[in-house]
Amino acid sequence: MENLKDKLIAVIGVSGDDTKYGHKIFRDLLNAGYKVEGVSVRGGTVLGRQIHKSLATVSPKPDLVITVVPPSVTEKIVAECIALGIRELWMQPGSSSDAAVKDAEAAGISVVRDSCIMIRSGVW
Repeated sequence: MENLKDKLIAVIGVSGDDTKYGHKIFRDLLNAGYKVEGVSVRGGTVLGRQIHKSLATVSPKPDLVITVVPPSVTEKIVAECIALGIRELWMQPGSSSDAAVKDAEAAGISVVRDSCIMIRSGVW
């Protein structure tokens, strides 16, 4: 996955708790100048940004989805990505499952798993 700065990124699992990785990733991508939307079933506001309750409400459609949630939730996110036609998915360490990867790849989604996007992109 290249040219991350040119992509609209949706972070799944954004939290208002600044000790959680969902918060840290969202915050640091924003601070580094990435185009980022946050998604959490709780919704609300984090860092002054409205958080979507569903991936389907992010508009325009994200180019890349990053999951920072338990594997069982990631499996549901894969189904949403397939339905929405999202082609790139990054599963942060601890958020992937073999089933999620298999389903995503079977649908033609490019998947990165068990690698931290923040380290790979040089933000951290």
